[in-house]
Amino acid sequence: MISLPYIICSVLSFVPAIVFHEVAHGFAASKLGDPTAKNRGRLSLNPLKHVDPFGTVLMPLLLLSLGGPVFGYAKPVPYNPMYFKDRRKGEAIVGLAGPCANLVLAVAAGVVAWLLYPAAPTLAAESQAFFYFYALFLPMFSLVNLYLMFFNLIPIPPLDGSSIIALFLSDKQLLKYYRIQQYALPVFMVVVVLVPYIFHFNPIGIYLDFTAGNLAQLLFPFRF
Repeated sequence: MISLPYIICSVLSFVPAIVFHEVAHGFAASKLGDPTAKNRGRLSLNPLKHVDPFGTVLMPLLLLSLGGPVFGYAKPVPYNPMYFKDRRKGEAIVGLAGPCANLVLAVAAGVVAWLLYPAAPTLAAESQAFFYFYALFLPMFSLVNLYLMFFNLIPIPPLDGSSIIALFLSDKQLLKYYRIQQYALPVFMVVVVLVPYIFHFNPIGIYLDFTAGNLAQLLFPFRF
């Protein structure tokens, strides 16, 4: 049975991870001269600005009910590559900004764990809240961010890793690529959820355990 502290820590880990991920995309685009995200209010850290019914609510609840790591996606931040001086480089920078934000958050959680490590046993014995924060929230926060990072680095449209593809496309091919990106995410996520359920084989899960799981263990002074 899933405990209340687990649910609370999952939500407090997942929401900032997707919000900072999307805001980082918009911030990078803004720095490259594109005001689209800013004009639409998508540079806000308010989670309600980024909620996607399936990716932010239904998918995390499904994964939570299955006892797996909680991750998903927010409503993609809009940007217009026509504002970029170099569209291909701009695509790559904006695409990789989100995963980079998640990496920073994951490392920050590990740093906090190391700083508190000498006093952690005493503080955990004195406070149950600290125990949950240190032994449950910090590892989960790091792991969720790393899962989101490595998942999005898969070089398949519409994930962020596919932004590297733009560096090798012609102008005509880029236009087709942008149209595919608009509709590919919901379809891709449904496939990601259904394939393991139908075939009882989860290649994405194996990949995330190998990458995000192992890196998370390296960031912390204890194993989890």
